[in-house]
Amino acid sequence: MAKTATINMRINPEVKEDAESIFASLGMTLTEAINIFLHKSIMEGGLPFSVRQPRYNKETEAALVEARDILAGKVDAQRYDSADALFADLGL
Repeated sequence: MAKTATINMRINPEVKEDAESIFASLGMTLTEAINIFLHKSIMEGGLPFSVRQPRYNKETEAALVEARDILAGKVDAQRYDSADALFADLGL
């Protein structure tokens, strides 16, 4: 079948660059990867993977919130001058 249809998409340039890099390492272009995705979607009769929200336990959720707050500068991260100081604080 001839490739005559065109799809125009707007995506984040960093996402495009990262995807191109991944697919290049697999020996294909972004266009080829998108064609594979579309063919697989047709074969599956929908998305070829499960789409759902990740579910974490309360401790993991709290750690993710804390990490996001640290990255956003809302919370100061605990810092140590040495590994020994870290282990001492952990009680090890």
